[in-house]
Amino acid sequence: MPMRIRLLALLLFFSCCSLAQTSFRVMSYNVENLFDCDDDSLTFDEDFTPEGAYHWTPNKLKQKIAKIAKVITIIGQWEPPALVGLCEVENENVIKKLVYQSPLKEQHYSYVHFESPDKRGIDVALLYQRKSFEPLEKQNIPIHYPENKNLTTRDILYVKGVVLNKDTLHVFVCHFPSRLGGELESEDNRKWVASVLRQHVDSVLAERKKANILIMGDFNDYPNNESLLNLLKSKEIKESKDSADLYNLYYELNSQPEVGTHKNQGEWGVLDQMIISKNLLQPSSILFTSQENVHIFDADFLLQDDEHFLGKKPFRTFLGMKYMGGFSDHLPIYVDFFLQEKDK
Repeated sequence: MPMRIRLLALLLFFSCCSLAQTSFRVMSYNVENLFDCDDDSLTFDEDFTPEGAYHWTPNKLKQKIAKIAKVITIIGQWEPPALVGLCEVENENVIKKLVYQSPLKEQHYSYVHFESPDKRGIDVALLYQRKSFEPLEKQNIPIHYPENKNLTTRDILYVKGVVLNKDTLHVFVCHFPSRLGGELESEDNRKWVASVLRQHVDSVLAERKKANILIMGDFNDYPNNESLLNLLKSKEIKESKDSADLYNLYYELNSQPEVGTHKNQGEWGVLDQMIISKNLLQPSSILFTSQENVHIFDADFLLQDDEHFLGKKPFRTFLGMKYMGGFSDHLPIYVDFFLQEKDK
């Protein structure tokens, strides 16, 4: 056999034995007050009605939903994101409008959502591509503060599912308590939520040490704050892979100047993050990712000039009570995972 033919045969052999990879894009987005226009007597949402302080109308709601659909579609590029974690959605009504009555209806999403006891009525939700992710278990994890029975916040959403019929993924969607009233004054609230989340992570890892865990959302804290670093125990990827069982994919980006998902008083910071279990960082795993696949989506249309602090800032829906007609006060994030299996 001639040398050229033998080399070609070897290349074909190794190609057939190599790992075939399929991408699996995951997105998280705080969409800034996605309220419907109706007054819910059980929550403090009356400001988001036509007669309320924000003069929130069906037309403004329709425009906002179209903008969210645009962001999800563009991040998907040729293929819609397989999973989309959403923060600050009021109820199932607005989720249905987004999934079934906006341009996003062409993407064939389903969703998981539970009503939570947040006083403003905002929740988290998970959109998923039916062809890419099959939910097996769904649960809302309530937050009960031991020292303040009257304090409420968003539940944590937990979904266990199968990715592309190949591997199991445990997903937590979070929106930690805000910094309203001051960072230090509200810190204990976020630390408590982080401790509750850690308990559930430990339960998953107790059943399977190499479980695939994905935690995403708006944490209202930065990766190096105590809630995430010491209570949730999520570390920087640069550390030894044996030093922790959770790693924050956005730790490194948070240390870069003029990089972030949210801007406050002229300072960018990464409040929106994805945290994963150690197994998802192993290239030998069926489902895996790496630091190179971590992104903040900062397209020009999501930004506007920051006339006060210079540079750019998120093009938001409201600035105080003033309607700006933008997208959100947060930028979305996304991470590409890869599913691999040996060809037969």
